[in-house]
Amino acid sequence: MSVIRGARERARIEVTAAIKEEARRQLAAEGAARLSLRAVARELGMVSSALYRYFPSRDDLLTALIVDAYDAIGAEAEDALARTAGDPPHARWVTVCRSVRDWALARPHEYALIYGSPVPGYAAPQDTVGPAQRVPFALIAVVRQAHAAGLLGEP
Repeated sequence: MSVIRGARERARIEVTAAIKEEARRQLAAEGAARLSLRAVARELGMVSSALYRYFPSRDDLLTALIVDAYDAIGAEAEDALARTAGDPPHARWVTVCRSVRDWALARPHEYALIYGSPVPGYAAPQDTVGPAQRVPFALIAVVRQAHAAGLLGEP
């Protein structure tokens, strides 16, 4: 029984990834405001009712894409922070900022989704708050290091 359940879970993960990938392609081509579950389903050769089992609404799909984008850019910032652990704060700050910029240049449509103009009719749920804090927290870690080292003066 666990083999069947494992196969179902793997299939669900693969289909979910395919849906998100196609949605990202549509973001690049049409923009977030024009993202359509029906169009995603059509491109994947699915009936739209099947896609709704994975994402009940366009907003749910947008939320998943936003969380993925925040997590990806946050991971880049955190990796840059970890790579520069022994460096002075100013060098760490620049490295973190450059890693975020490089990510944004490589994925302009995902960057626009999270930092660009709001999507009409979409209100981001609380699920996006934690992932959205990853880049600022990486930068705050650098500021804390600079403060602890006595490198920050009075404004």
